[in-house]
Amino acid sequence: MGVLLEVKNLVTRFYTQEGTVYAVNGVSYELQEGETLGVVGESGSGKSVHALSMMGLIPQPPGKIESGEVIFQGRDLLKLSREQMRLVRGAEVAMIFQDPMTSLNPVLTIGTQLTEGLKLHMGMTQTQANRRAIELLEMVGISDASRRLRDYPHQFSGGMRQRVMIAIGLSCNPKLLIADEPTTALDVTIQAQILELVRQLRDELGMAMIWITHDLGVVAGVADTIQVMYAGRVVERGPINAVMKDPRNAYTLGLLNSLPRMDEKGRGERLHQIVGSPPDMRVKPVGDPFWPRNPYHTEKCKQETPELEQVADSVPGHMSAAWYDLKKDRESQQLQGEG
Repeated sequence: MGVLLEVKNLVTRFYTQEGTVYAVNGVSYELQEGETLGVVGESGSGKSVHALSMMGLIPQPPGKIESGEVIFQGRDLLKLSREQMRLVRGAEVAMIFQDPMTSLNPVLTIGTQLTEGLKLHMGMTQTQANRRAIELLEMVGISDASRRLRDYPHQFSGGMRQRVMIAIGLSCNPKLLIADEPTTALDVTIQAQILELVRQLRDELGMAMIWITHDLGVVAGVADTIQVMYAGRVVERGPINAVMKDPRNAYTLGLLNSLPRMDEKGRGERLHQIVGSPPDMRVKPVGDPFWPRNPYHTEKCKQETPELEQVADSVPGHMSAAWYDLKKDRESQQLQGEG
């Protein structure tokens, strides 16, 4: 496998009447062909804005991509013209959004919305596009597909609309699919069905995925690699099992501790919470932006911003941005508690 996508020092700002919003602050990473990356973090962490920046979907103004590169198959997407980027979107990189009701056009039939990209990117005739659209609807589990092409979005349930969005995303066989919290608006049962469908289609088609969510449980079920974001920065990244079992950033630990546990250890325990509030992104971050909420912070955390570095005693690719040694600090705290 080779590198499909390389993001280098991506910085995005929003210039509003209330002040400058420092939304994305130097995000860098690589995505391999066929890899599924889970991007997690609280609302306002920059996870969705960084994806929209890559796709050229940031409204300008008030948004502006100040710096960075997004290298996809040898091309910097940030340097493409609007027309060039329009040809990339859907054909090579597709995106599924959170709310299918607002993503689908309510006055156009499902068939019209499915065939539009096929005609534009694949050069199909209307007949060919209709045939392919029926195949796609059947692929994502919608029965009586030929009749449903004539239906409008309001005639579908929430889960079915999301299946339609997945079908549109997959229609032109993209190399990369970006899913921005696509199951958040769905109930748990439908969410599980959509996740299983996405896993199945990913394995069949061999595409790479970026799955953006605030739900660590979802990421654990779908991703190979996890990337934790806070205040527009990546604070931890690595293979899913390594990060989930042995977190090295205090923010990641806080997120994991906030999950309800169903095993014996969790029985009768109160849910943990991360103290304090997320930072005001209208204030330029100084130092480690998580330090006011971090019980393990050092004086250096207040003054200098840590960079992502390989965790010395973990697996290759497990990286954390921290001025403290979380593993040692937790062990020391545990010994003090026993003493």
